[in-house]
Formats: sequence, C-alpha cells, structure tokens
Amino acid sequence: MLTTALRLYGKNDLRLESFELPAIRDNEILIKIISDSICMSTYKAAKQGSDHKRVPNDADKHPVIVGHEFSAEIVEAGAKLGGQYHTGQRVSLQPALKGTYDAAGYTFPYLGGDATYAIIPPVYIGQGNVLPFTGDAFYGASLSEPLSCVIGAVHACYHTSQGEYTHAMDIKAGGAAAILAGAGPMGLAMIDYMVHRGRHSGKIVVTDIDEKRLAHAQRILSVKEAAEHGVELVYLNTKNIDDPVSELRKLSGKDGYDEVFVLAPVPAVIQQGDRILGYDGCLNFFAGPTDPALSAPFNFYNVHYNATHLVGTSGGNTDDMREALRMAGKGQITPAILVTHIGGLDAARETILSLPDVPGGKKLLYTHISLPLTAIDEFEKKGKTDPLFKELAKRCAKTGGLWNADAEKYLLQNAPKLDAKQYRV
Repeated sequence: MLTTALRLYGKNDLRLESFELPAIRDNEILIKIISDSICMSTYKAAKQGSDHKRVPNDADKHPVIVGHEFSAEIVEAGAKLGGQYHTGQRVSLQPALKGTYDAAGYTFPYLGGDATYAIIPPVYIGQGNVLPFTGDAFYGASLSEPLSCVIGAVHACYHTSQGEYTHAMDIKAGGAAAILAGAGPMGLAMIDYMVHRGRHSGKIVVTDIDEKRLAHAQRILSVKEAAEHGVELVYLNTKNIDDPVSELRKLSGKDGYDEVFVLAPVPAVIQQGDRILGYDGCLNFFAGPTDPALSAPFNFYNVHYNATHLVGTSGGNTDDMREALRMAGKGQITPAILVTHIGGLDAARETILSLPDVPGGKKLLYTHISLPLTAIDEFEKKGKTDPLFKELAKRCAKTGGLWNADAEKYLLQNAPKLDAKQYRV
C-alpha cells in the first residue's frame, strides 16, 4: 500500500514523502487516515528532533510519521483479530502507550496522523487504544484527544472531608467553578463539556481580557442555553476591573469557588485563581507552560486552614477519550468549537513548523486532499474567487461560523486530491 506521510528526520527536518508500507501482519490493522488536527506537542517534537523524549535516536536513518490526533477508517484487519474489527469501521486512537514514552506520531515509522495510510501495531490493540466511533463527521474523532484533556482536567479535580483521608474525585455537583482566561478554544471546549455533561456545576464564571473572544464565546455557548441545562453561566472581562478578586468572589455566590481552572501560564492569573478559592477549593493548573522555571505565590495559610489544594493535568486517558467520542457521537458536545483552520496534507509541514505564530485554535488537516491552510473566517473572502470556499462559507454560516459535518462532506468530495506521485521517494 502506497502512503504519503510527513516524516520527521531531525530538528526542523520534516519531509512529505510517498513510500510503500509493508504488508500487515496477522495482528495488525491497516487504516486509511481521514483527518488529523495539529498539536503543539508535534511542533515541539519537530523542533527537538531526537532530543525529544518520544522520538527515537535514529530518526535520521529511520524517520517517524508525525501527528497523533487523527480519525481513520479500517482498510484491513489482520487474520488473528477475528471479528473484533471490520473493514470500513471508523476509529480513533489513544496515542500514548502505558509504561513507555513510545507514542503514535513520535515513535513509529508506519503510524502517525499526518499520512494517507498507516499501520496500527499490536501493542495498541492489546492495550485497548483503538477506539471505534460513531457520528456523521471525522473531525470529532480527530479532536477526541484534545477534548480528552479537558475531560481529564475536570475528572482530576478532587475534594476532601474533614477527618477523612479519602479524595472525592471530580467537581462538586451544583458547586461554583471559575475558568480563568477561558474564552480561547480550549476554554470553550471546557465550558461546553461542563455544561452538557451529567454532573455539572451550579455556576460557572468565565473570565478573559479580550472582549472579542468573550463575545465569540457568548455566541457559541450562550447564557440561555447553559441555564436550560441547570447552569448559571457568567462571562466577565476582568481587564478594566480594579479589584477582580473581590468581584469574582462576589460572583461565586459564596465565599469562593469549589474549582478554579487556570488556562493561561501567567503568574498573575495563577495567583488570582489561588485567591478566589473557597474552603476545600481545588485549583487545576491546566495551561501548558513553556518556561520550566514558571512559578507563582500560593497561599499556604489557606492550604493548612482552608483545605485548599492544587492539581495539574496534561492530557487525558483512554476512558476520557471514550467519553469524548461518545458525547460527540450523540451530539452532546461540539468538537468544532476548537477548529479555526482547515487544510490538506500538503500544508502539514509549514503548519507544524510555524504553529506558534498562527493565531486561533485547532488546525485541522484532511490527509487525502491538497489545500493550503485557511482560516474559516477567511472562507467568505476567498469564496469571491474560489467556488470551493464559497460553498464552504455557506455551510459554515449555517452553524454560526463553525466547522461542521456538511462542510466536511463537501470538502472531501470536492477539494483537489493530493497527488501522491509527486512525493515519491
């Protein structure tokens, strides 16, 4: 089977190449990858090459396929897998393996999301990491891994009872939660999940200092809709508030919050989160810092006397991904909240290497098409001269500017196909 894949050879050395995959063994699965969303972790691997803890030392001689947030269809399952999997079945993958740093998109020569076809080795099948999904769109499965990070953050919160030495995991049902710097894509995904899951807070206060982002958040996830699910949702711009801590504590409806999620790696925001915690309040530092020396003051008087505590999460586990796939398949959450750009596989290299400089949320690539990376809010402008983008703009307008299944279907049917021959090695 000929595949076209973006392979990592070393630092900043990514190459889009077409080559033959080996025949699958009887305990492997051949997949056709449909979409892959680009993660900042892939950028880090591309920059670090074999210095990255997940990338093999001999990548210069045996390159690996990058990308780990993908959706796919099964082309063929090995004979030993019996009726466990079938041709045409839609699957996603938990890329992280237990007990090792090996992971899809970093470590394997024939498994990564930025490819047209790939092979899933038996270790993933044995660990239960191959995750079937339903629903009418592939992008939701691609986004199940980043969504699992949000879900994992919520599940990782915990609370205590005085005199007992057990932790009650998850948020307090009916409690008060704050999401600080929360109007970005991951913040929107967190609000979406916390409003629409079965166990939710009674009040969620979302802060940001960007009025445009807050306005967008309110259009996508309205106060009215949240109220219909039993959640009082409040959006607050703290930029021009003299004493945001006092205002936030007042908005909690009691003496502080049960959970505070910090979505910006900024010391002042971390400290603000600490100062608005209520009794037995849990602060979840969710933002991924790039500064290894990042620190901020934390009130240890309150740790001792007020039972406040701190957790940090990075990623989600396989059960979190299953929950994301299940809720997305039922239409309970909207993965498209995360997506701001669309492109083809031939846009993958440039997208990854310039990722920190490209604004917006998730960059979603469809591996069998040829398309430059394009922001969804540019579709209408491009549509004045390009009929493809004209139709995509119409379809996205129906969902308030969000990517959707109808737009995806049209793109897959009408976008220029990737020419594998030009990348043959």
